[in-house]
Amino acid sequence: MRLLAVIALTAALGGLSEKAPAQTPLPDTADAAAPNKVATEPKAVVELFTSQGCSSCPNADALLQRLASRDDVIALSLPVDYWDYLGWKDTLASPKFSERQRAYAQTRGDGAIYTPQVVVNGLVHVNGADEGSIKRTMEKTGKTVATSFVPIRLSESKDRLVVETGPAQPGVPAKEGTLWLAVISASVTVPITRGENEGKTVTYNNVVRDLMPIGMWNGKPMTVQLERHSFMRPGADRCAVLLQQGQAGPIVGAALLRQC
Repeated sequence: MRLLAVIALTAALGGLSEKAPAQTPLPDTADAAAPNKVATEPKAVVELFTSQGCSSCPNADALLQRLASRDDVIALSLPVDYWDYLGWKDTLASPKFSERQRAYAQTRGDGAIYTPQVVVNGLVHVNGADEGSIKRTMEKTGKTVATSFVPIRLSESKDRLVVETGPAQPGVPAKEGTLWLAVISASVTVPITRGENEGKTVTYNNVVRDLMPIGMWNGKPMTVQLERHSFMRPGADRCAVLLQQGQAGPIVGAALLRQC
């Protein structure tokens, strides 16, 4: 595990009950059985911060592939750029993802930034190669975010992506949230010719090619429509939407469209 920094920061997450209230369905704005229509139930969101220049990362990358095959998990690979100076520039990395990892560390207050690092449901970080810890953390944090779960549906209409969110759960105070759109490549294989992984060919799954805020949620149902040409990137073929409290807090709703 390659550690970047541990900085003492102060932050706290409010305590949440583990008892989940009844889920509020989405408004019946479209036929849920229509092609490419996705009506979500709670899913675990696993974000892997990885690097082609990190010798500890290939095992975590392989584990993410297994997690990405599960219907109850949205597993995302977010390659970071801060190890590029070691001799190999990550061909998939974005400074946006390094910034997101730092934002998580600041929100948690522990300052822990390393690769391979997994952040589960926006709440807890664990070693990205430790399958047992990841599964236990998915179960534990899943109970936490279930109290605030917001259903999300994704669909395609002609050349548009339609994002529909439900309201806050009855009796649960709504916390303003950011609606993030992740544009994804299902699989990318990279031969690495320098650095710590020299000579290896690594396949990365659910690689985020761009991550952008597309709206602010205030507890009420909302619909966002985006022209496909405005967000798709070369090589991308999937989309995911995350509803996250604040900028780097708990993820209370998520959906994945496997063909976008």
